[in-house]
Amino acid sequence: MLLVPATEARTMASLLALVGLAVVATAVIWKGSVWLERAAGRLSRFYGLPVAVHGAVVLAIGSSFPELSSVVLSTLLHGEFSLGVGAIVGSAIFNLLVIPAVSALSSESLETTRDVIHRDAQFYIISILVLFITISLGATYVPGGSTDAAILTPTLALIPVLTYCVYVFLQYQDTREYTAPPADDISPAYQLGWVAVSLVLIAVGVEGIVRAALGFGAAFDTPSVLWGLTVIAAGTSLPDAFVSIKAASEDEDVTSLTNVLGSNTFNLLVAIPAGVFIAGSAELNFLTAVPLMGFLAGATLVFVVFTRTHLELKNWEAVGFLLLYGAFLAWMVLESIGLTETVQGI
Repeated sequence: MLLVPATEARTMASLLALVGLAVVATAVIWKGSVWLERAAGRLSRFYGLPVAVHGAVVLAIGSSFPELSSVVLSTLLHGEFSLGVGAIVGSAIFNLLVIPAVSALSSESLETTRDVIHRDAQFYIISILVLFITISLGATYVPGGSTDAAILTPTLALIPVLTYCVYVFLQYQDTREYTAPPADDISPAYQLGWVAVSLVLIAVGVEGIVRAALGFGAAFDTPSVLWGLTVIAAGTSLPDAFVSIKAASEDEDVTSLTNVLGSNTFNLLVAIPAGVFIAGSAELNFLTAVPLMGFLAGATLVFVVFTRTHLELKNWEAVGFLLLYGAFLAWMVLESIGLTETVQGI
């Protein structure tokens, strides 16, 4: 009979506890996202918002609350701004490649419109460029910034936030030209109460998954940003996945895609600056950010090209998206074990 040393047994028990924490936290986030999606949908009907605006703004901001929470909690409670940024970038890649793919596979195909491509997708490309410029300014012009560390200040963080205000303004123009059907018998105060409860529940789940990610980093002696890119990113993307896949299964393809693009736009232009505002200023490894932002930009171009072709995402294209995300995970594993050194700091 083989006996497991006490130290190894304790290590195994700790890892199992972390896995259990991550699973429970993900389940809590999922439950909160269900309540949030239901309440947000009823509020949009009550206020007569167009389908595209509902997906790009209301659902996008609501389903992005886990990512926003990950940055806020990582920075405020754990002093790990990079962990939150890793979660945002990893979530953006997950949203672009996995969610549309699963949505397409859950139906015959995922259809889009020219408005989604020319407005939401192109503005999302602009948001990537704005964030990259902001990080570059932090590495170039802020005292203490260098090619190794970009220093993000509240002044710089205003650049992406103001850009998001432009995005909301453009969406608002659509609401002015839209005639809404009569609303159901909906109590806005009651639905806002459900929104508040769901956001608290999601925040609790996010804190659990952040603690699990930090535990994995300590157990395997790996940088926290790696776990932000993978574990936290997948867990916090659950509300986006739930909303988009449900919308696609109900033949609401426009809502499905605008939620993905709107969520990513909010995450890059608002969630990351939120961490900077909380910290006062934040340091980000520039050599880590550049290749990751480059991959995100490449994934975005793939998304735009494939969804613009015939204005739909076919099943075989969806499989290609999943393979590309698998390649991203494989790349992160190779970086973590030192076989490749493209991303400095991992």
